[in-house]
Amino acid sequence: MLSGTAKVVWEFIESIVFALAIFAIVYLFLFQPNQVKGKSMHPTFEDNEYILTDKVTFRMRSPKYNDIVVFKSPKNEEVDFIKRIIGTPGDKVRISGGKVYLNGEELLENYLPVSAFTPSGNFAREGVEVVVPDNQYFVLGDNRTGSSDSREWGFVKREEFIGKVFFRYFPFNRFGVTLEP
Repeated sequence: MLSGTAKVVWEFIESIVFALAIFAIVYLFLFQPNQVKGKSMHPTFEDNEYILTDKVTFRMRSPKYNDIVVFKSPKNEEVDFIKRIIGTPGDKVRISGGKVYLNGEELLENYLPVSAFTPSGNFAREGVEVVVPDNQYFVLGDNRTGSSDSREWGFVKREEFIGKVFFRYFPFNRFGVTLEP
């Protein structure tokens, strides 16, 4: 039989272990907090904002155009990137004259400023169409002149996705669900 103090301590330890187990399950299988680092997704997300990434959606459906995703950097797996899906498997993507073309049509990107200019890169060269392979995606940051993305290093494999961004929880004045345009 435990004394009154020992019983309280034991119940406290049980509560902590239970809370940690719930946190571990949520973190490993459902949602993951991430911090936006840098300005590659400006104006949609700003440096030092905190977001939640949904790890369930892509188990139930394929990633689609306009999903904002978190994935491991192709150059450094210690770093998570956040970008917008522009091209899905089978899509044809071309950058020409500062505009993005998807399957031959200019992409209307109402989430970007009207003056946005999309330069080409080492992978997605000016005027050269690339076809997105099976199980891979073409991603761009919303800050087209300040983002390392598929234009430089190519496609992202589906299995590299951590999840889909769905909620911003800091700063509080931008708190809320992140809606697709």
